[in-house]
Amino acid sequence: MTILFCFFLVSLLTLISSIFLKHIKNPKFNLPPSPSSLPIIGNLHHLAGLPHRCFHKLSTKYGPLVFLRLGFVPVVVVSSSEAAEAVLRTHDLECCSRPKTVGTGKLSYGFKDISFAPYGEYWREVRKLAVIELFSSKKVQSFRYIREEEVDFMVKKVSESALKQAPVDLSKTFFSLPASIICRVALGQNFHESGFVIDQDRIEELVTESAEALGTFTFSDFFPGGLGRFLDWLFQRHKSINKVFKELDAFYQHVIDDHLKPDGRKNQDIVTLILDMIDKQENSDAFKLNMDNLKAIVMDVFLAGIDTSAVTMIWAMTELIRNPRVMKKAQENIRTTLGLKRERITEEDLGKAEYLNHIIKETFRLHPALPYVVPRETMSHIKIQGYDIPPKTQIQLNVWTIGRDPKRWTDPEEFTPERFANSSVDFRGQHFDLLPFGSGRRICPGMPMAIATVELALMNLLYYFDWGMPDGMKGEDIDMEEAGNISIVKKIPLRLVPVQHY
Repeated sequence: MTILFCFFLVSLLTLISSIFLKHIKNPKFNLPPSPSSLPIIGNLHHLAGLPHRCFHKLSTKYGPLVFLRLGFVPVVVVSSSEAAEAVLRTHDLECCSRPKTVGTGKLSYGFKDISFAPYGEYWREVRKLAVIELFSSKKVQSFRYIREEEVDFMVKKVSESALKQAPVDLSKTFFSLPASIICRVALGQNFHESGFVIDQDRIEELVTESAEALGTFTFSDFFPGGLGRFLDWLFQRHKSINKVFKELDAFYQHVIDDHLKPDGRKNQDIVTLILDMIDKQENSDAFKLNMDNLKAIVMDVFLAGIDTSAVTMIWAMTELIRNPRVMKKAQENIRTTLGLKRERITEEDLGKAEYLNHIIKETFRLHPALPYVVPRETMSHIKIQGYDIPPKTQIQLNVWTIGRDPKRWTDPEEFTPERFANSSVDFRGQHFDLLPFGSGRRICPGMPMAIATVELALMNLLYYFDWGMPDGMKGEDIDMEEAGNISIVKKIPLRLVPVQHY
């Protein structure tokens, strides 16, 4: 009986696959080059390993546009700045929707967030809310004192290790900093205080598990209808996604319940702002938010705000310790610019140390936190570089490969911040050689907050401390292995020994 069922299942899949392929391989379409495919699974067998490296390998063989069929899902991988500009500028509107996956749908409460919501009236409204109310320049500035206080706290903890001549786990330090900032800015919660609902170490694990859940592909994502759902049930593919969602939801609900208590909204954090909007809209016919909308937006801020900033700082310090010349030049530039024995560095000092800004750009180039930015989906037929891209095709922008393109960058594998000294290339979405935050309508609205956090933290650590390797290690001994699926971090934690300079 089992053998007959398996035979029936394979036959059904093969039939559906052949029908789908006939539709996709319409002779009217001039599709981009494609690697060999297999029945049913299509090109899934080419993605054994970290996705951005698999995409990179395919692009080196087939070119800057590669057409893949992942199960029954058509995907185009974009790996050049010219093709990226065509997607993000020329065809931005036609390419600005999002594909729906089980993981993103679950954690976003049915695509009620900003990052994963498909293009339409709802997304336009919540995007407007984010740009005007949550991440405007005025609002980002209003949270400046929180970022400064949390960086001061980080410096204090590192100073304690310096006195003991003890190594610091900078991977954990760099996670704790944006986590503490986001908890205060978004949730009005301070996890340094007693009574915080989740242990600090558990927050780190939860953010990591959530990123994995968002990047987890289920059978339902690749295969149509009941078949995918049956295979997910058979192999328990939803189990980890549901588990992390349940814990996140309980955490968000605890935060909301705290805000609903008398005097619970004394801080002007993001949850307070949205709850106030919900209260004011009760008698209005305009666009309305509910608690699921609130939780979904908080999910965006909480997960993206913590994870990407931490990853960027970890890779920056990793490259600095591996390149002593760059480290020394950065410290001299910052110390000369700011003067001797400063008691405190604040956000008024941001932008003054030009070489540090070059280091941050170079880190974005070599180690974008999201090596392929959140996928887009075409809403209509478009042409890119002479190739047809049909509607409902996923667009994967491999910014990791774009940042290492030898046609655009000299010695692309080398960490050389000086390359930006006489360059107009920036990371704010107008230069398609450097796209850590994306571009166009879907550019990350939290970019100003992230940049302020990263620059202030690195400036403090490079001004107040010199850095060495533990146990006689040298920079070249550092393991650079990557880990993750959506965000890519250094697999082995970065441990360095701080030496107080001032």
